[in-house]
Formats: sequence, structure tokens, C-alpha cells
Amino acid sequence: MATGLFASTAVNPAGANGLFFGNPKQFLIQAVAVLATAVYAFVVTVVIYKLVDLVIGIRVNEEEEVMGLDVTQHRESAYTILE
Repeated sequence: MATGLFASTAVNPAGANGLFFGNPKQFLIQAVAVLATAVYAFVVTVVIYKLVDLVIGIRVNEEEEVMGLDVTQHRESAYTILE
């Protein structure tokens, strides 16, 4: 976002000025790019989450959770008290 604010043709004659140098359009371009990146990252994260959930699952079943994940996942008793 800062590029859209501080860009200057004094530093890069082939570029464009930013908001502070009279070109608010450059800031808008940067804002749209940041928004598009955030949306893309969110969508890809949800797709990866769903794929992992489909293939190996995200949560353990309730019985394992009540028993304690130290025992069921790591085969260690740690702080779990078994009755």
C-alpha cells in the first residue's frame, strides 16, 4: 500500500507518482491489488483446508478427544488420568 502513497517519478522516471505526489489513482491500484491478493489467499486456504479434511480429516473423533490426544496421538500419558 505504501507504494501507492510514496511512489515518485523523481526516483523512477518510468513509474508513476503516488497519492502524496498528486496521483490518487496509483493508491487505488495498490488497494485493489492488496484486496485481490487477500481474496485469493482466503479462497486457496479454504480449498486446501477442505482437501485436507477430505483426505485425512481435521479433527479426531470424540472418543479420542475425551481420552486425551497425548495418549491417542503420541502414545504418551503426560497429564491424562485414565480410570
